[in-house]
Amino acid sequence: MVSIKDLISKPEPLTGGHRACAGCGFPQIVKLILMASKDPVVVVCATGCLEVTTTIFPYTAWNVPFLHNAFENSAATASGVEAAYEALRKKGKIKGNINFVAFGGDGGTYDIGFQSLSGAMERGHNLLYVCYNNEAYMNTGVQRSGATPMGASTSTEPAGKVKPGKQRARKDLTAIMAAHDLPYVAQATAGYHMDLIRKAEKAFATPGPKFMNVLQPCRLGWAYDPKLTMEIARLAVQTCMWPIYEVENGKFKLSMKPKEKKPVTELLKLQGRFKHLFKPGNEKMLEQIQAHIDNKWNDLLAKCGEQ
Repeated sequence: MVSIKDLISKPEPLTGGHRACAGCGFPQIVKLILMASKDPVVVVCATGCLEVTTTIFPYTAWNVPFLHNAFENSAATASGVEAAYEALRKKGKIKGNINFVAFGGDGGTYDIGFQSLSGAMERGHNLLYVCYNNEAYMNTGVQRSGATPMGASTSTEPAGKVKPGKQRARKDLTAIMAAHDLPYVAQATAGYHMDLIRKAEKAFATPGPKFMNVLQPCRLGWAYDPKLTMEIARLAVQTCMWPIYEVENGKFKLSMKPKEKKPVTELLKLQGRFKHLFKPGNEKMLEQIQAHIDNKWNDLLAKCGEQ
């Protein structure tokens, strides 16, 4: 396993000087995942926060080959790049191994890019797809996505007198990708660095299509103090709102089981997008959210053989 000493000695794949918000989680996610690769990497990235803050013409923050594509086709583009590499390698025009990584936000992964992602995984391309999941379309105005959790207030499903925020639970995309019978699927967070690195390293070492869903707190859309990014990312795991686990060849394995499962209110109260839930009259919504999390957690424990 790659060590902290190894990481320090490696050149940074994403430099400082990018235009990401203070407290944004994706720079750490991108750096740690790419630095876990022992081989050269080629990055494909969908339109979104990651792309617009790192590649504003004529500047770039990338120190690795980088290809920007449309909002909806990161996985398809990566598929083509990987297929071209395989063809050239077979002809002897390229030697050595190259890892291919496709990045997309939750909007470009859960929703608009899901068809592209599902197709690439089903075809068996040897690439890693990483969803940096900030739970809404943050780059275009904090609109709700399929990853937005129940109760959150967004610009397209705002909390008000009629509804207390988003009414439905988010899509369980990690489980959906596991249902594609992939050799490796993982759920992680920016808050537990070594777990994220270990999973990325394992993904790169696994032939075939791989998928990682990484929670990335967004200080803009989630409305919190930027210094709390990593605390919130860890609380998401400790409340079981975002459990971290992996699925290897269909077998579920829990990465962390909190010694004391904290109530979800400990996480929600730090975020402005949930502040309406703590006003009188919304107690049932909080109870509904907690019940949903408890049910999903118990289901995951059963799949991991932890019950």
